[in-house]
Amino acid sequence: MSTINSKFDKVLNASEQFGNVNHEPDSSKEVQINTPEKTMPFSDQIGNYQRNKGIPLQSYENSKIYIVGSGIAGMSAAYYFIRDGRVPGKNIIFLDQLNVEGGSLDGAGNAKDGYIIRGGREMDMTYENLWDMFQDIPALELPAPYSVLDEYRLVNDNDPNYSKARLIHNQGQIKDFSKFGLEKKDQLAIVKLLLKKKEELDDLTIEDYFSQSFLNSNFWFFWRSMFAFENWHSLLELKLYMHRFLHAIDGMKDFSCLVFPKYNQYDTYVTPLKNFLVEKGVQIQFNTLVKDLDIHINTEGKTVEGIITEQNGEEVRIPVGKDDYVIVTTGSMTESTFYGDNNTVPEVTIDNSSAGQSAGWKLWKNLAAKSEVFGKPEKFCSHIEKSSWESATLTCRPSAFTEKLKELCVNDPYSGRTATGGIITITDSNWVMSFTCNRQPHFPTQPDDILVVWVYALLMDKEGNYIKKTMPQCTGNEILAELCYHLGITDQLDNVTENTIVRTAFMPYITSMFMPRAMGDRPRVVPEGCTNLGLVGQFVETNNDVVFTMESSVRTARIAVYNLLNLNKQVPDINPLQYDIRHLLKATQALNDYKPFLGEGILRKILKGTYFEHILVNRPDEKEEHESFLTRFQEWVKGVKD
Repeated sequence: MSTINSKFDKVLNASEQFGNVNHEPDSSKEVQINTPEKTMPFSDQIGNYQRNKGIPLQSYENSKIYIVGSGIAGMSAAYYFIRDGRVPGKNIIFLDQLNVEGGSLDGAGNAKDGYIIRGGREMDMTYENLWDMFQDIPALELPAPYSVLDEYRLVNDNDPNYSKARLIHNQGQIKDFSKFGLEKKDQLAIVKLLLKKKEELDDLTIEDYFSQSFLNSNFWFFWRSMFAFENWHSLLELKLYMHRFLHAIDGMKDFSCLVFPKYNQYDTYVTPLKNFLVEKGVQIQFNTLVKDLDIHINTEGKTVEGIITEQNGEEVRIPVGKDDYVIVTTGSMTESTFYGDNNTVPEVTIDNSSAGQSAGWKLWKNLAAKSEVFGKPEKFCSHIEKSSWESATLTCRPSAFTEKLKELCVNDPYSGRTATGGIITITDSNWVMSFTCNRQPHFPTQPDDILVVWVYALLMDKEGNYIKKTMPQCTGNEILAELCYHLGITDQLDNVTENTIVRTAFMPYITSMFMPRAMGDRPRVVPEGCTNLGLVGQFVETNNDVVFTMESSVRTARIAVYNLLNLNKQVPDINPLQYDIRHLLKATQALNDYKPFLGEGILRKILKGTYFEHILVNRPDEKEEHESFLTRFQEWVKGVKD
């Protein structure tokens, strides 16, 4: 590759920065000041300047790239090896124990047997890495030269997403969801949490920190049902989420902050990305179980020299050369899924004593046994009762259920436009049950008279309100009956059951990445000393991003590629909206349900008639503040310090 740079040798040879790029800058620690030494963009400086093409320091014509797991993280790594690393696609080989690509981004079935989607993804406009990749991936249905991003924008720019029935109760009645209902002490607790350093929150849970009034608030119903947080999950992860989605908090009540694809996650993302990679020559080797890595460890570092696999019942060692690289997806949120249908219950055959023994977890455990830099997988896979929930996919012909659904949808669900606009949460459900009908058809070949609806619940140890069983003890028909009860249509249950196919999925590890953790429990993307190994997915440590999003998977892949190949590119930190005064003020107003917050009246007076007047949301009942600002400000500061 020296010929590429030859015209720039005088500059590069005199540079202290060339070859010494910080590929994962940290906005939570960087002081943003311009100096002669500051040649790269600030850590979270988003924009086209970051779209430079990486110039590899060497040729990779003879390098092989082995990627364990063909989920979105692994596939993204392949993309960045090709685009920025200039690695020939034919040199990249996926090794996957499954027989289909996509990992947790699944979606399958038909109208006769029923469709199934284990989970869904709520998407945000600030997923900079995801959109960086998908702006270059050819669209599923639009012709060349249009991309997946172009297709996504075409749908969402012209069909806004929002919900008119975000919360329901009393057997199908829409509940007022216009307010968060947070008490002053709980608003203050959120402010304090945002101010805390991450290092202060090791192994703490949400219920360790927040009061019962917070846990009973509308805000928490919105938040935990939207993001699948449980009260016993990581307080640190909740903090990261609050920073990450601060700009969206005001839109969480009606989901107007979200954008959704036209189809399910597999057809929208996996299919076009797979097609792109295969056209580039990438190979996908299914039914190949990776059990361990042969890693040579000495004072010079940790280098993978072999991949131990099981193929057709036999152990096969794949040698890894000195110029080769290995990418591993550690852990799995959907591993060991147990399935059921209308008449059967998922037969869960593991418990805490046998948890974490399946392939994805076993590989991570084998790595962790070699060095502490690979983390502590047992922190995440040893408490099924705290990391599991169940989902159900309903394939619906017209029935009393689809008629009731129409009442809760923004548009007629058969229209092809936004339907429920996201999940509808049943606030008086013992299971904390939610359901959603996305744009239909949800699958490209889905018949016009079929609706696909997704259902899930958070609490697996509570009896239903109608069916006196826990959700994992229920057949699909019993889950359907529980849903119909909460919609007030049990008198038409026979009609609904006759016209609905139910396929269920119990996932022991689905929220395992939310389990309380401490520094070092998750490995870095490129663990200390590793020369040719990168770890990607939901169980690795990044500076400030969250888990359980497609964006975080793509981010880890991009970091791995840039670090291992030492490219002259950085992966920008999360979108900096958390530092934007407009979004800070907007969030303050939203959390206070647009009642005057401390000092708002004075701020409005100062800004009135100025260029910055628009940064406060106008309230129709705006009133003057008469109480002494100084007195209230002193009280607020005291509350933060206490």
